[in-house]
Amino acid sequence: PAGMTPAEQLVVIRERVRAMLVAQYNCFNRQLEPLLAAEGIRRLRPEDMGQQQFRFVEERFEEELASIVSPIAVWPDEPVPMLPDPDLCLCVRIRRPPDEEEPYRFAFLPLGGPLPRILGIPSETGYEYILLEDVLARFVDRFFPDEQVLEVAPFRMTRNADLTISEDAAHDFMAEMEHLLQARKESHCVRLEIDSQATATLQAFLTKAYHVSPSDVYPIDGPLGLSDFMSLAKLKGFDQLTDDPWEPSPSVQLDPSLGLFEQLAEKSVLLLHPYEKYDPVVRLIEEAAEDPDVLSIKQTLYRLSSNSPIVAALMQAASSGKYVTAVVELKARFDEARNIKWARQMERLGVHVIYGVRGLKTHAKACVIVRQETHGIRRYVHFGTGNYNESTARLYSDVSYLSSDDDLTADAVTFFNAITAYSQPQPYHKIEAAPTGLKQRLLEMIDVEIDQAQRGEQAFINAKINSLSDSEIIESLYRASAAGVIIRLNVRGICMLKPGVPGLSENITVISIIDRYLEHARIIHFHHGGDDRVFISSADWMSRNLDRRIELLVPIEDQSNKERLIRILDCYFRDNIRAMQLESDGSYQPVRNQEEPFRAQEQFYQSMKLLAEEKNQEQLTTFEPYRSPSERDGK
Repeated sequence: PAGMTPAEQLVVIRERVRAMLVAQYNCFNRQLEPLLAAEGIRRLRPEDMGQQQFRFVEERFEEELASIVSPIAVWPDEPVPMLPDPDLCLCVRIRRPPDEEEPYRFAFLPLGGPLPRILGIPSETGYEYILLEDVLARFVDRFFPDEQVLEVAPFRMTRNADLTISEDAAHDFMAEMEHLLQARKESHCVRLEIDSQATATLQAFLTKAYHVSPSDVYPIDGPLGLSDFMSLAKLKGFDQLTDDPWEPSPSVQLDPSLGLFEQLAEKSVLLLHPYEKYDPVVRLIEEAAEDPDVLSIKQTLYRLSSNSPIVAALMQAASSGKYVTAVVELKARFDEARNIKWARQMERLGVHVIYGVRGLKTHAKACVIVRQETHGIRRYVHFGTGNYNESTARLYSDVSYLSSDDDLTADAVTFFNAITAYSQPQPYHKIEAAPTGLKQRLLEMIDVEIDQAQRGEQAFINAKINSLSDSEIIESLYRASAAGVIIRLNVRGICMLKPGVPGLSENITVISIIDRYLEHARIIHFHHGGDDRVFISSADWMSRNLDRRIELLVPIEDQSNKERLIRILDCYFRDNIRAMQLESDGSYQPVRNQEEPFRAQEQFYQSMKLLAEEKNQEQLTTFEPYRSPSERDGK
């Protein structure tokens, strides 16, 4: 839409990134560090330390660091070491003897691996620490006795991760993916971050050695790799600086004393994570693995935790003779190595592993379980908006839907048969899948709202997604707005739609909520002439999701859960504390209204907590009469 070539876009992106880095380090240097220091958390430079602190750090260097760190000499016109990204490294410039042809030589001190970045040092006032690179820079001359160290500067590289393989030509897809991961480690440098105090001589050496364009060099005014400072948030004794813990509540829809299959046979269950525990999702797979009546489990896996209980349950199920199929997406960006590891382990224990689908990423979140019951075969399904990852389920806001609905479970079986057999997709009863029919279903639903509005009837669309960039969807929403459809969108990230433009989008409002948890759920509500149609989905409204990924759109039709999702959406649009509104000029402004202060995420937490407490109180007040010993013993 901007009419720029890729090269022109990169120029603009670089300018924007540089401005963002300046703002980021201004915040860190001028606000965050002084505020932390005022609370007793202080970063010290070597010159700031007292005598005892200096001796402590010196001993730490002599006894530990000097034995672990290995300086690597770098000679002119010879290949430089293949340093991993984004690990920090020190570049040392050393003066050479006068009779040498070159005036300087260089050496690297890689700081990755087990070395802690933040080193706590004894302090009588709060918590004081020094950075690893500052310790090594202070004592670096001990690695080079009888030589003159001229300067030391930290730097780190970002290598090109946008490597692809020809899936059509790949004979062994997993082996090709492993080769791709190795190639990524050796790919060319696309960004060089270096301490802004480094001299032009040292910077020129690095840019030449790693073939970095000057436009890809980013001088940093402060510590590189600020994400390492996240560990400070876990310090003990500074509770006044931390958020109050929001512990997930148990779902009031489920009875922990009963099995999940027994409960799901009676009703469908909707969970809002992380306000409600993710345990029922894990428990569903674990119960399926242990239940002798379960015949098969089929599941998609996209981003897994490092010690996944779900994968452990799938392997247990396969080991006990159940038919287990796992669709493991090996192309999940930056999780490829972990997924390959899990895929190999599952294969060894008898799981039928499918490495995704040729030419597409499998991003759908689904699991279907087939169980032999008294009256025949019964199926159970889980659909989600988030990954099967119990760790991120505590950080991301997502929706899970568990059901034994005949049509939904039949659709799940059809879905898995299509992607595991590489067969022609068959029609579904209720769900829709990308890239076959999901986008068309959305466009049709928008058209229904347009028809309603043109007849003078109420018409609206409420949607919560992570990104909106698909041109067909955007054009359809513009047409809907022009027809009078009221559209409210909660788009956390990229939004290429311009709201509030007269004659084009004056009926569209877009907000974005950034709060304690990452907003990740996709929920869509069409008024549909009063017959509300509510969906959850794994897909964002982007061309990559709708046209180049396997995704699912799942209708929620049982009345109680449908109404709950509608209330959840409404809560988001009431937020006037953490919500930002997208203006027609592309800027975001805080939501300003005359309503009472309302924070959606806090409301979800408090309401789930209250419901759980009320249910627990009901159980505590159950009356149990005393009985005679003979009655208790059944005599």
